[in-house]
Amino acid sequence: MSIGKTPSKNEILFVWFNRYAGVTVKTPSKTLVIDPVDVKPRDFKAVDAILITHEHYDHLDQSLVSEFHKLTHCPVIADPTSAKKLRNTIPTEKLQETRSGSEVKVGDVSVKTESCNHPAATPVSFVITSEDGLKIFHTADSLPFPEMATISEREKLDVVFCTVGIAPGTSPETGVDIAKLTKPKVAVPYHTGSPADQKKFAELLKKELPKITCLIPETGKIYQVSKRT
Repeated sequence: MSIGKTPSKNEILFVWFNRYAGVTVKTPSKTLVIDPVDVKPRDFKAVDAILITHEHYDHLDQSLVSEFHKLTHCPVIADPTSAKKLRNTIPTEKLQETRSGSEVKVGDVSVKTESCNHPAATPVSFVITSEDGLKIFHTADSLPFPEMATISEREKLDVVFCTVGIAPGTSPETGVDIAKLTKPKVAVPYHTGSPADQKKFAELLKKELPKITCLIPETGKIYQVSKRT
C-alpha cells in the first residue's frame, strides 16, 4: 500500500499488505515494494523499485509486476527464476537478475541479496540498508539457516521479518529461531493469516529474547521503526 508521509532521518516506514511477504518499505528518499501479490498497483503512488524473492504464486504475480512497471517505470530486482519469467513483460534495461552475494543500489539505498532456506527454484532474501544506515532483513518465507547469524554479525540489523506460518515447515517457533540468529532491534512476525501464530511468536520472543522488541503488524497499517543506537 502507498505510504503518504515521509520518514524522518534514521527512520523507515513499512506496510505489510498481504498474508504473505508483501511489504512496502519507505526510507527518507525511496520506496521499495517486495513480493507484490493480492494488491492493486494504483494504490501505490510512488515506487522506486520492486523486489522479488522467488517464483511461487504468493510472491510473484507476473501480470501484476508488469502493471506496476507500466505505471511507475521502476526497476525490478528479482531472483534468477523470477527474472526469467518476467523477461517477456519487463524491458531488459529495467530487469535486474540478482543472486546471493550481489548488491544493487536504488539511489542511496542498498539492496544486498542473501540466501533463503525455502523449497523454491532459486529463492533469495534481501538486506535493505537505508541512506541513513538503517537495516531491514526481509527473509521472504525462509526457515532459519546458520548463515543468518553471519548476516547479523555483519549488518547489525534493525528490523527482521520472521516467517511464522503458511510456508512448509514454518511456525512461531521457527520464526523465533530466526530472531535468535539475527538479533534485531525489532522482530516482525509475518507470512501468516493467523493472529494466534503472531501472538505465540510474541510470547515466545518475550520469554526467550526479552531485549528484542516484537512488532505485530496488521495488514494495511503503517509502522515506523528508528535506527538502533
